[in-house]
Amino acid sequence: MSFEHRGHLPLDYHPVVYPGSVLRFRGPGHGLDAPYVLCLGGSETFGRFIYAPFAAQLDAALPWDVVNMGVMNAGLDVMMHDAAIQSALRGARAVVLQVTGAQNMTNRFYTVHPRRNDRFIKATTMLRTLYRDVDFTEFHFTRHLLTHLRGLSTDRFGVVAAELREAWVARMLAFLDRAPVPVHLLWLSRRHPDMAEPGGQLGHDPLFVTAEMLTQVAGRAASCTVAVSPAQQHAPATRGMFFAVREEAAARVLPGPDGHDLAARQLAALLA
Repeated sequence: MSFEHRGHLPLDYHPVVYPGSVLRFRGPGHGLDAPYVLCLGGSETFGRFIYAPFAAQLDAALPWDVVNMGVMNAGLDVMMHDAAIQSALRGARAVVLQVTGAQNMTNRFYTVHPRRNDRFIKATTMLRTLYRDVDFTEFHFTRHLLTHLRGLSTDRFGVVAAELREAWVARMLAFLDRAPVPVHLLWLSRRHPDMAEPGGQLGHDPLFVTAEMLTQVAGRAASCTVAVSPAQQHAPATRGMFFAVREEAAARVLPGPDGHDLAARQLAALLA
């Protein structure tokens, strides 16, 4: 495990590197010999803009180390294929798996970067055939791509969304079936699973994941925790978050400290 030092930032994430991976994880780091709980997920688990993410609070509350291997903008691809994550998964006593969106995964319509899953790499023949009027070389990020496709045609986009949902369920079930230890699902978001998607826009993460989909996979998990803080509906969207001026838009779509506090309390009671 190694540490990386960076210049002055609104929040120091104390990034660490674990053997077998080039990814930078949220620090402080832990050795992977003693019993530990492993937290996997995307930007929410990493704790972007959050001083004390739920994983750090669990580390203080539980009698075991809690290792945070959340990856910024991750989908299931990086969690299922990164060597360090897979090694840590085999050595954990339990796993907290944040429910991530369906957009940042390779599927039958497009491929994503194997480590930076929010990066769009290329469209497949199926997508180019469905959207003959689109120049896919103009896109570098999955959300930008999907926003554009949705704006062009609701009907055609419905086909894409259905594929993303189907791929997400299959990938989640595969992860849960292969996991050698109990996996506790965590829904950490600004929206409830049963909240309808907003018209004309993609909405909050986890994108495209519905309550029905969550129910489909939760039966294979040890538990499923939903952490959506009611306080976020009344308090300023970024209260208690640390970010640069240019990052405010990104901060507004992520859960704030109240959401992390709620997740930590619920998980601590469950895991203890």
